[in-house]
Amino acid sequence: MASKVSNIGSGSVRDRVSTEEWDTRVDLAACYRLVALYGWTHLVQNHVSARVPGKAAHFLINPYGMLFREITASSLVKIDLDGKIVDESPYNVNEAGFVIHSAVHAARPDLHCVLHTHTEGGMAISALECGLLPLNQGAFRFHNRVAYHDYEGIALDLDERARIAEDLGDHKVMILRNHGLLTAGRSIAEAFVLMYHLEKTCRAQLLAMATGAKLLMPPPDVCENAAAQFERGGRVTGTLDWPALLREADAADPTYRD
Repeated sequence: MASKVSNIGSGSVRDRVSTEEWDTRVDLAACYRLVALYGWTHLVQNHVSARVPGKAAHFLINPYGMLFREITASSLVKIDLDGKIVDESPYNVNEAGFVIHSAVHAARPDLHCVLHTHTEGGMAISALECGLLPLNQGAFRFHNRVAYHDYEGIALDLDERARIAEDLGDHKVMILRNHGLLTAGRSIAEAFVLMYHLEKTCRAQLLAMATGAKLLMPPPDVCENAAAQFERGGRVTGTLDWPALLREADAADPTYRD
């Protein structure tokens, strides 16, 4: 699974991939840097992947062993849905990352980016039987729009992919029970911004629960109305945020573009 290959192509990565793929690589590398900047990393674990434009069965993922703050557009590894590296790379990929991400990419051709984290807030909510609660405006966007996948162990078994896909269904957000968070988007921007709001909502819930006071939740119809309001207009989530986030990534360290 994900064995190294050599002598595929020549020259720099930028020279041998399409303009569309290079642009995706830059955005994905920026996403990794932003995940690091926002403090969502777990050493060299976790992963963000993006489908290669025009190649539905190929996606880009991080080289295993690099910190997110080190990742560049050129260092991303291109693999197929069987886990085979399909372009020259000196790196391997995380097997658990392949299992989780390939499950979503294979089942949901409408989604082009998958982001998975092990943040403290996400892991804590994933261990609560109640899951994510509609406690504030940020949480309402996820009302009836979060999937749950029960823990089966470290995601190394290929047959778990079918259950991950089945549990995700037509959602873009999933809480991996006793594990962490997953968001998927029609763009890299959408996956990142959904994770931003999900992470913030998880931490807000934990703070509210920690007070020990009675939790106030609006009626389900009010929560659903708020969720629908977030979806009005048809704009892909993150469209307005992403240029600003790229400026933030550039200000921190523009070497992700290399």
